[in-house]
Formats: sequence, structure tokens, C-alpha cells
Amino acid sequence: MKRTPRHLSRRVPMRFLMAGRKELVHESGEGRQQLLPTLLLLASVFFPCLVLYQLANPVEYSMVHSAGAGAGGGDVRSELAVVDVAKLLEIEDYASETENVTLERVLEGAAMEDKTILLTTLNEAWAAPNSILDLFLHSFRTGFQTRRLMDHLVIVALDRQAYKRCLSVHTHCFALRTDGVDFSGEKSFMTPDYLKMMWRRIDFLRSVLELGYSFVFTDADVMWFRDPFPVFYPDADFQIACDHFSGNPTDLQNRPNGGFNFVKSNNRTVSFYKFWYVSREAYPGYHDQDVLNFIKYDPFITEIGLDMRFLSTEYFGGLCEPSKDFNKVCTMHANCCVGLARKIHDLNVMLEDWRRFMSLPPSQKSSSSWGVPSNCSVP
Repeated sequence: MKRTPRHLSRRVPMRFLMAGRKELVHESGEGRQQLLPTLLLLASVFFPCLVLYQLANPVEYSMVHSAGAGAGGGDVRSELAVVDVAKLLEIEDYASETENVTLERVLEGAAMEDKTILLTTLNEAWAAPNSILDLFLHSFRTGFQTRRLMDHLVIVALDRQAYKRCLSVHTHCFALRTDGVDFSGEKSFMTPDYLKMMWRRIDFLRSVLELGYSFVFTDADVMWFRDPFPVFYPDADFQIACDHFSGNPTDLQNRPNGGFNFVKSNNRTVSFYKFWYVSREAYPGYHDQDVLNFIKYDPFITEIGLDMRFLSTEYFGGLCEPSKDFNKVCTMHANCCVGLARKIHDLNVMLEDWRRFMSLPPSQKSSSSWGVPSNCSVP
């Protein structure tokens, strides 16, 4: 049995690990009871203020009342009168439920027959014209048997401008809101906003699994050149691309990259994503990929029975370790590359390399090679 490398021997603290073995994410009845006095106090302050505000602003209140009556026929004052503490307790759950209803509608519209979807996330910087999104969608249009996969692609926008751009170029778009955080600009690697964005993504993917949808998650700087489904492992729960591949798909020494993975929806993967997300607190300052490299050795993975596989760079390459065979490559990732302008340049080179390969006669296709990395530096 392989020993865990010393630098990875740091274990998730017991309070997080026990949370993983029980529920990881749960609602506490005791906690709600403790919140009740606070909510009652807030209610005692809020409602008198609301009445005074309505008396001081009769015109504005009349407009709201008319709108409410026109939309649903109900009296706004009557509806306010029946709001109670139980409703206040449900506010946070209601916001989450509303988001899930919208999300489920988008997922249902994009899903394959077996409830599998493709997912990517991006912000305004990546969604802008002539940026990453345009190159990403172009790869589907020029790849071999990949155009049809766009029908199952859901683009998750992290800010308002990204959502507007998505709606103008694609069918299945979802606006993922994060209160108090602006994800619109370019987020430099490992900055606080970058880390928040990465962990928000992990938590969101967990919610997709809980809704019963399996997914191929792909960063938008992954170019799709072939349909990857024929080369996925049919029995794996969680399979992920690598920055560096050892040659053995079950070897934990592989260096996974969170920018491309295929995850089946089941109890094991839901538990795994919850465990992954709470483990961020045990490793503050690390992003999701680093934490995955820590927790992949944890006994919890074996206990839940998760079948984890690592994908070969022969099929799922990148700038860290490019695929050596154009006749097998499915995707190429602009990993090991920091800076939006550098990524855009090398992705354009990558797409041109693919266009050139596809135009060659069959007798010459075995000699093709990548012109990347170019502007991107690889450690």
C-alpha cells in the first residue's frame, strides 16, 4: 500500500471529517430555536417601521397595492398581516429554492436522455466578445462530432454582463448570483476573489448533483475537438483530467486539474462534493484543485465507495502536458497559463493547429504537432 506523502499528511480536522461522515450540510433544529428570539425582536422592529413608512408614503404604497392586486388579485395589506416568524425562518430557504427551481428548468432543457449535461462557468471578462467564450463555442463548431453537444451545454454566468452575453450567443444560460461578491473582472490566480469564485463553483456543482443531473464540467478555456464520451470510464463515479498523467488511471500520484471532469449523480458523489467543499476550511488559502490533491488520500473517499479515475492526457491534454496524437485528442486545456491575454493567444494558435490538421489528407495526419505553448509559459 502506498504511503501518503509527508507534505500531504495534513488531515482534515475531526469536526469537518465527522460532519462529512454524517451529513456535511444540514439544518439544525436547535440552531433555529436559538434564532427565534432574534427573529422575534427583528419582527417587532420591522413591522411598526413598515406601517409608519406606508403612512408617510401613501402614493408609493398605493402603486404597490395596485400592482399586487393586478398580478394576483390579493390585498397587499392582508398578505403582510399574515406574515409570521415561521415565514421569516424560511426566507433563506426560499431564496435557495427559487434558484433551484430556475436551475432545474435550465438543466432539464439541456439534459441528455440520461440526465447528463455539459457545464461551464464564466464571468464578464471571459464572456466578452473576442474573449474566451467565443473561442470555446468555436471549438464545438469545428471539432469532430462535437457540434451536437452544444445542445446539452449550460453556461453558468457569474455576473450580470456575462449572463447578458450568454443569452445573445447561446440557448441554455443560468445566472448564478453570489451576494456581496463581484466576479465580473479578470480574477488573477490565487487572489481572494479568485478563491471565492472557485469554491462557489464547487458548491454549485454539488447542487447540480443533488438535483439528479450528471455532468461534464469544463472550463471555458478547454477546447473541444472530439466527443469525449466514448473514452470515459463507464463505471467511474468521478473522473478528472490531469495536468500530469502517470499512465495509471487509478494512481493517486496523478496531478488532477479541476477544469475538466465527468461526474455521475449518486449518493457517493454528493457526499464527496460536500466533503470537498467543507475541506476548504481545513486548508485556508488553497483553491479547490489543491484541496482535492490533499483529500484524494483521505480514508473518507474509500469509506463512501467513490470510484475515482484520472483521465489520460493522450485524450484530454493541455499546455501542461499536450496530447501527442491529433487522431485521439478530445480536449485541450489552456492550463499552466496565467493571464487572460496569454490564454487567448495560445487558444487561437491551438484552434489554428486543429483547423490545419482537419484540412490534411489522411496520409499526412499522423505528423501533426501543436504550436503551443507559445505565449504561455509552462513551469
